[in-house]
This record gives sequence, C-alpha cells and structure tokens, in this order.
Amino acid sequence: MHYQINKKAILLLEDGTRFEGKSIGIEGFATGEICFNTGMTGYQEIFTDPSYFGQLMVTTNAHIGNYGINSDEVESENIKIAGLICRNFSFHYSRFHAQGSLKDWFTKHNLVAISDIDTRALVAYIRENGAMNAIISTTEEDINSLKQRLKKVPSMEGLELASKVSTKEPYYVGNKDAAYKIAALDIGIKKNILRNLSKRNAYIKVFPYNTTFEEMSSFNPDAYFLSNGPGDPKPLKAAQLVAKEIIKRNLPLFGICLGHQVIALANGISTYKMHHGHRGINHPVKNLISGKGEITSQNHGFAIHREETEAHPDIEITHVHLNDNTVAGIRLKNKKCFSVQYHPEASPGPHDAEYLFDQFFDMIKN
Repeated sequence: MHYQINKKAILLLEDGTRFEGKSIGIEGFATGEICFNTGMTGYQEIFTDPSYFGQLMVTTNAHIGNYGINSDEVESENIKIAGLICRNFSFHYSRFHAQGSLKDWFTKHNLVAISDIDTRALVAYIRENGAMNAIISTTEEDINSLKQRLKKVPSMEGLELASKVSTKEPYYVGNKDAAYKIAALDIGIKKNILRNLSKRNAYIKVFPYNTTFEEMSSFNPDAYFLSNGPGDPKPLKAAQLVAKEIIKRNLPLFGICLGHQVIALANGISTYKMHHGHRGINHPVKNLISGKGEITSQNHGFAIHREETEAHPDIEITHVHLNDNTVAGIRLKNKKCFSVQYHPEASPGPHDAEYLFDQFFDMIKN
C-alpha cells in the first residue's frame, strides 16, 4: 500500500450530490450511511464506539487529530466507523499523554478518510435532506462507477448490525467477589459502560447478542443490562425476547440507547428511523420526574414512537429531548425496568446523567 497525501478524493452522496476534498493518504473506498457528530473533543471515543459501525462520520469540529491518540481512550478493541469526513486533518499532534498520531492509527486499521471538505455545507445538507448512504473514494474519480458501488450498500433501515460488533464468547469484567452480579447483553457495548458498572461494586458477565434468557440467568445475576449498539433495533428478535422474559419475571433491567429501543419493542412500542438522528455531546434532556435539565451525550439514528409510548398503560416517559421532544427515557410503572436513549457513561464534561447508574443499583438493592 502506498500513500499520497493531498491527493484528490471524492465524497458522493446517494442522491448524486458530490463534494471534492483530499485524501489523507490511505487509498481505497469507504461506504456507509453518512452522519455527523457535533462534539468538539472525544474523536477517538467516537471512532471506536460500536454504535457507529457501518457509518461514515462527519466531524463538525474543524480540526481532527490535533491531540493524537491514547490507548486508554477507546470504547472497543478497534475502529468502528466505516470512514471519516473532516475539514482539517492534523498530521501533527500535541499532547503530553498522546501515544501516536491519528494518521498512523488510521493506517494501522486501513481507514479511508477525506479532508478539506466544506463540512459546514455538508452538515447543513444532511440536516435538510436527511441521513443517506454515501461513498468516499481516494482512487476512483468516475462518478458512474462510484454510483454503481453505492447501489450495493444496504439501507440502514432494517439492517441488523449487532452481530457484527458483539462478542463471540462470554467474558467477565470486574472483581468476582463484588457485591452484585450483572448479566449484560452485548449488542454493541462500550467499555465505559462496563467501567461504570464495575466501579459500583459489580461483577459483570457480558454475553453475545443472540444469547437466550436461560443462558444469561444461569449466571444467577442480581440484575440485567441491555447495551447500546448499531443498526435497526427491529431485527433483534432474540434480544427482544430476552427483554420480555426479564420483564415478565420482574427482574431489575436497565437499557441504554439500542437497549432502550429493544425494551420498547418488547413492550409493543414501535421504533422509526430518524431524519438525521442525534449525535453529539451537548444534547439537552429534561428529566420529567425531577424537573431537572441534563446536558447529554447522544448517538442514535432510530427512536421510539412518542404517541405509542404515551398511550401505553404500563409505561411512563421519564425523559424528553428538548430540541425535538422525542422520547429520551422510559420506565415501566409496575416493573423493575427503565431505559434511556442517551449515554450516561459518556460524561461529556458534565456528569449530569451519571446518576442513572446509581439509580440502577438502588433498584437492585431494593
């Protein structure tokens, strides 16, 4: 493989819209659904978040790579985004704790990236026209050829991706002599969720995405957890069945993001693909129980139907997103189960949402 920094590269959207930029030096193609994240920092956490699997990431912060990379700042074992689109790519970095450059890290994982894109115009276009599939090319300039490649990329709607990022075998996290045992279903789990559970005196067994309730219950856990993850929640029938069984037995259950959507589906509430989703670290949420506002980290392209949730006799909406009034949290009225559509483990500067983990453990104790 050879690298040509500043070589012309192309971004082509599904509707034919074309942007020209420069390759950062890794040759090839990248395809997936295009999305944007409004965070000013945390690019390494974004790139390794399993929830972004199969997506081309547009970073709205103008400079990406300027503080390098650090092995402690990953949310999974490797890069999960399909490709990167940015304004200015920093080949040089400056930070005391950095262990290397973003370019070298991308080279190691063969991640195609395009820079010198007018990301303000691109994000405005996505906000206006919605998320759609796209292709980055650093080697091919023929638009018809790129259109043919793009036609083969499946739509995110109806796409099951949890199996692509879930663990293949169960594994353990934390101290085996901890006070609590938690069975976690990995449909794209982030490392920091496991850190937040284990630091609250829990021993966690993480199970593959298609594990049955019987297999999870054989761990004899005190509670269950459904993780975040990528793709459409509708195809995750096994996970929905697990949620139904846990709820039926009134065992403590907490779900985050994709896990929240699975819990809703298990209770007959449908989900839908959003116009362009919520992705960033400054999303305002109101806790309807306490009346307090929270600044939250979010990453989702699907949501649960608000009208169906409001009409459900056994479910209460606990949190709403203040930008568009979408459902950001629910709880079952007569069961030990609650979930949120955002990421309390991410702590995007403020720790506004971290109380949700404490709430989970209070539910276990009671």
